[in-house]
Amino acid sequence: MATPPPPPAPTPEVFDVVIFGASGFTGRYVIREALKFLPPSSSPLRSLALAGRSRDRVAAALRWAAGPGGAAPDLPILVADASDPASLAALAARARVVLSCAGPFRLHGRQVAAACAAAGADCLDISGEPEFMERVEAEFHEAAAKNGSLIISACGFDSIPAELGFLFHSRQWAPPSVPVTVQAYLSLESDKRIVGNFGTYESGVLGVANAGELQALRRSRPRRPRPNIPGPPPPKGSLVEHDKALGLWTIKLPSADTVVVKRTLSTVTEHPEGLPGVEESADFAEHRKSFWSSVKPAHFGVKLTSKSLLGIAQFIFTGLCIGLLGGFSFGRSLLLKFPSFFSAGWFRKSGPTEEQVSSASFKMWFVGRGYSDAARASDRGSKPDKEIITRVSGPEIGYITTPIVLVQCALVLLSQRGNLPKGGVYTPGAVFGPTDIQQRLQENGLLFDLVSTRTL
Repeated sequence: MATPPPPPAPTPEVFDVVIFGASGFTGRYVIREALKFLPPSSSPLRSLALAGRSRDRVAAALRWAAGPGGAAPDLPILVADASDPASLAALAARARVVLSCAGPFRLHGRQVAAACAAAGADCLDISGEPEFMERVEAEFHEAAAKNGSLIISACGFDSIPAELGFLFHSRQWAPPSVPVTVQAYLSLESDKRIVGNFGTYESGVLGVANAGELQALRRSRPRRPRPNIPGPPPPKGSLVEHDKALGLWTIKLPSADTVVVKRTLSTVTEHPEGLPGVEESADFAEHRKSFWSSVKPAHFGVKLTSKSLLGIAQFIFTGLCIGLLGGFSFGRSLLLKFPSFFSAGWFRKSGPTEEQVSSASFKMWFVGRGYSDAARASDRGSKPDKEIITRVSGPEIGYITTPIVLVQCALVLLSQRGNLPKGGVYTPGAVFGPTDIQQRLQENGLLFDLVSTRTL
């Protein structure tokens, strides 16, 4: 009598969301935010798994996220390491959406994106590193588009508030008016001393160290189309200025936000009606086209603000240290060994305390100047005659706003996937702009306000 074949191995469970890097500084806050949306919540997040190099450390992060005295839910923990492609492939095969929280992303993010592109899993990360984002686009866009994987970087404070803030601002310019420039002013506020995540600082150091690689990458790629912006480009202006209207000192910020907004505008220049969804409804297709027709391009930049010159001096000191020492190995080792000294206390390896996090907040003003009538933009010598100011504000940027933004982006993917592109590597604004993401953020602690409109 023939021996019956063994029963087939059970198919591994596929989770709605897997948080990779769950035991890191930001990862544990992302866990805490995601737990709010598990059953019995009515959100589309029905199953959640956590992933990292150490099962024990991930379990400890879950207990922290559950809160003191709270019972930690029994969530699956997957062991995966950015240096082990097989473990990442196994992780991506079991996820609808991967939330990548392990930075610096130039060291740990590329492998996660590659695994998701190959497996057809969607991937959201919280990177603010231009070279990483653009390299992922160059290397994995075609595979992701073919396999149905949406890979979207900068789904945290970098750069959702800036992108959605720009889109919100742009849509305030009702025809025939048009903006020429939109300048964002970022104010970080706290009753306590603001302390940043060491990972953010390390990303900045490594970004300076490898600035030549970013320029080489851009030279090697076809030039992206540029939007048609009316009127002459704005003057460069001074590095440090005092803005009388805001009552703040400002300094130009070499921010990923500027890069991401420009990439979104390039995508919309290529696709004026936006990116069609893989199975979008007729209503959403009509809404998508209407949304993008109301978005007007403009020259965009970001400045960091401070109430005093001392705050600006601290930022300049940090920038000079990173710029002077980040270009050679011994200098980088000093920067990474003594972050508190070289950042004038802004960054520490221990990160901020819970009290510091809860006391912090941000405001980002968008000051747009342009023409009340687009026809005037072509008149020689004409100057902008209209100003609109909008504002985005919210809680602490790294550990509260970033998890809120990342989790809400994941919920949009889970609930509205058919209305979004089949796959590819895109910016957040290009994918999420026409969705209800702004409304979701407003319901979870971020505010979008029209501050003023005036004639110049």
